[in-house]
Amino acid sequence: MAFLLTYLLVILLIIVARWKMFEKAGEEGWSCLIPIYGTLVMLRIIGKPGWWLLMMLIPFVNIIYAIWAVNLLSKSFGKDEGFTVGMIFLPFVFYPILGFGGAQYIGAQSKEAQRDRDANSI
Repeated sequence: MAFLLTYLLVILLIIVARWKMFEKAGEEGWSCLIPIYGTLVMLRIIGKPGWWLLMMLIPFVNIIYAIWAVNLLSKSFGKDEGFTVGMIFLPFVFYPILGFGGAQYIGAQSKEAQRDRDANSI
């Protein structure tokens, strides 16, 4: 019973941290609660197209795209690859750091998003 309660508290902590991350990025926090829509919003936050969602549904390919997405998410908040490793292996520590800490959303860091910003600045 204690294990189950601890597990539920950790899940709740991660959900609330993701809610705060989405709000920091200018999106609705509640969208992290809806599985497919939350992923689409996260893709918008990191500046990747919606077809990435399809890639995340293909077995084994989804692992690569999910890690790539987490890396772009950490970079969108000004963090590096070491933070990405932490988000993958210790999400109950690193997601709250991103959600409740002083990290600010600096914008999507994908090549597509940077290319769009450069095109708009001309």
